[in-house]
Amino acid sequence: MHDRDIDPARRQWMLTALCSLGALWLPPGLAAAVEAMGSRSIYLLRGTVKINGQPASPDTRIWGTDLIETGADGQIAFRVESDAFILRPNSRLQLSPPPTDNALIEGLRLITGGVLSVFAKRSHRIYTPNAVVGIRGTGVYCEVEPDRDYICTCYGVTDISAADDPSVNDVVDAGHHESRYVLAPGVSGKRMQKGGFKNHTDDELTLIESLVGRTPAFRGAVDGYDRPRRRQY
Repeated sequence: MHDRDIDPARRQWMLTALCSLGALWLPPGLAAAVEAMGSRSIYLLRGTVKINGQPASPDTRIWGTDLIETGADGQIAFRVESDAFILRPNSRLQLSPPPTDNALIEGLRLITGGVLSVFAKRSHRIYTPNAVVGIRGTGVYCEVEPDRDYICTCYGVTDISAADDPSVNDVVDAGHHESRYVLAPGVSGKRMQKGGFKNHTDDELTLIESLVGRTPAFRGAVDGYDRPRRRQY
């Protein structure tokens, strides 16, 4: 998979991040490195980032109830328990927990911008302006665009439907990046369409999976990788 379409500033940020977390790429030290990070939420922070309206710092704790916003120069990589994320510039992401534990995430509402996510093997849902994505133990990239939303299932299985019409739906079983566009109501064309690969990389997925002690579950693209099987959402 190539990243030729990634803008130079974000590529440099990603490479800097990979270097700064270099110890995590050594398999024998992976578990110890993640354990040493303790309960820290934020691992990479750049530019304007707010949590619940307040400026974020490297020591800010992120909970399953929080609203995370980035400015035009902002970007953040963070984890909440066993889920991890990279939130792009100009993004608003509202987290929601399960009924019993606000330290966990059950739902995410991407209002604007883009987010790359990797999830533990629990049920999750991502809501975008035009789509609902059911997830369990999967890597997903979502981006809100004018009149449509982009959803890439990086590996694993997702259940994607139009937010206003559950009959517009598709189950995507991806070994290595398979994407869909969900068009806004009233936009001409088929409501759900296949898309290409853009604006995220395998290295970024490896980075955020490492924050929670895992490796990406690609199937077929990288020797030795497996990925979650279909489950109920």
